[in-house]
Amino acid sequence: MKRKWRMRPQDPERIARLATEQGCHAAVAAVLINRGITLPEHAERFLRPSLQHLPSPFVFKDMDKAVSRIVQALREDQNILIFGDYDVDGMTATALLFEFFSHAGAKVDYYIPDRLTEGYGLSAHAVSRHAASNRVDLIITVDCGITSGKAVAEANARGIDVVITDHHEPPDHLPPAYAIVNPKRRDCPSGLRSLAGVGVAFNLALALRKRLRDEGFWSNGNREPNLKAACDLVALGTVADMVPLVRENRIYVKTGLAVLTTSPRPGLQALIETAGLSGRTLDTRDLAFRLAPRLNAAGRLAHASQGCKLLTTRSHHTARPIAEELDRKNNQRRDMEAAIFDGITSRLDGDPDLLPGGLVLDSPAWHQGVIGIVASRLVNRYMRPVVLISVENGLGKGSARSPEGFDIFHAFKTCRSHLERFGGHAVAAGLTIKADNIAGFREAFQQFVAENTKAEGFVPTLDIDTELRAPDICPDLVDELDLLAPFGSGADEPLFVVSDLAVESAQTVGSGHTKMRLSPRNGHITKAFDAILFNQDIGNAPPPRFEKVACNVRWNHWMNRKRIQLIIKDFI
Repeated sequence: MKRKWRMRPQDPERIARLATEQGCHAAVAAVLINRGITLPEHAERFLRPSLQHLPSPFVFKDMDKAVSRIVQALREDQNILIFGDYDVDGMTATALLFEFFSHAGAKVDYYIPDRLTEGYGLSAHAVSRHAASNRVDLIITVDCGITSGKAVAEANARGIDVVITDHHEPPDHLPPAYAIVNPKRRDCPSGLRSLAGVGVAFNLALALRKRLRDEGFWSNGNREPNLKAACDLVALGTVADMVPLVRENRIYVKTGLAVLTTSPRPGLQALIETAGLSGRTLDTRDLAFRLAPRLNAAGRLAHASQGCKLLTTRSHHTARPIAEELDRKNNQRRDMEAAIFDGITSRLDGDPDLLPGGLVLDSPAWHQGVIGIVASRLVNRYMRPVVLISVENGLGKGSARSPEGFDIFHAFKTCRSHLERFGGHAVAAGLTIKADNIAGFREAFQQFVAENTKAEGFVPTLDIDTELRAPDICPDLVDELDLLAPFGSGADEPLFVVSDLAVESAQTVGSGHTKMRLSPRNGHITKAFDAILFNQDIGNAPPPRFEKVACNVRWNHWMNRKRIQLIIKDFI
């Protein structure tokens, strides 16, 4: 796929001034300015984020109401049910509140619906079959509930109050819940729209701890919970849900990564060990590509309660076999995903005419639990919105992903007449549709894509932060670049252009990657760099030199050693 290189605007005077004032490398100053950080005091807060920088959790609409109702439940020893989602965001949010309420001595349980048999979100069936039959007084949803109007009405009819905590786009008419804490509410003044579901749940816990402290609850033999220790869950759920790692999310993830590295809970320690990550400093890539997929495997191929049990256990003996089972499930998931992906790409590559602006495919042979991952891979390969639908007994359940710049949730809203249910975000959404309506939906969706995209389609763009001279690449610079982490959605890792590099050696590694040694071609070669080019195999016929490379610059940790490595994104 051809990529467009776009150099971010450069202001040498501002860069030099910030570098001097902050005492950092000019390349780091350029990155900070590109992120909108121009003052030394703002740079300091960005480079050294702290939980002390968080706003009051009571800035959310309905937070005060939610806290008052929950405190009443605690005081009156009422039965509380936490109702979560089956992805990592939902699991971590469920585990976080379950631990908080257990610590407070509450009568609390949690429930996560089965992805395949029950589907997403709070349902009237779950209210009547589980909550009512277990004499629940209060349901607290996490990472779901904002579209569950019928289920909330059912709960109200049965005398069960509902507090919704969610971060998904609200419908035009909000559910009749006792309180709704959702930063995407039009009347919510928090400004925290980028939070994941676990981030909203964390703010609820912060608010509850504060209210209970003010009312003397923690002085009656109840020890205040350490919510900093819960940031491991917040970090994991936030990264897994691919929300922007800005502002509060940056603070949560930075703090959580430190907790995960220094004192992981037994369940995550077992997961770290099965993922082969022991003894190293974890980063967001480890969370996104090593830990989260293993937890997600529970919700995709088994039941997400298995993941919650792993996250909440305090026993290493209990945690180890669960982590090993999730590892096996993850391997099974990868095999299923690869088979679906290979089948689709073989078909599309063999007949490009089948590839319109928006891709909608369906099959009764696809496992509903893995098609979201396949959709993400197809977006990366073909750079267009993708909807994959698994069909069973006349009903389709689909997962959708889209490239940057296309709001797939809005697209679903325009096609809602063809759908039974839908929900999600701008870049990821889900739907339920009758099989007979798929053809009509496909036509309407593809028409919407055609009318709302440019003629050239979605051309992937590499936004270059600045040019970096090869002699400037040194350990001190890489250490400074580390302070810019965590990286992820909405917080891209700095991307640099480095010119005139000779290829000293190249070899194929893994499944189609190229490992190289590159050195500056300046007539005074004093150093060479390790480099890796992912998903391109040029090891058998490498060029003698690169005129320019677009790359990240990182430490590569291996066998208790670290070396500078260039991650090549594109080259000329």
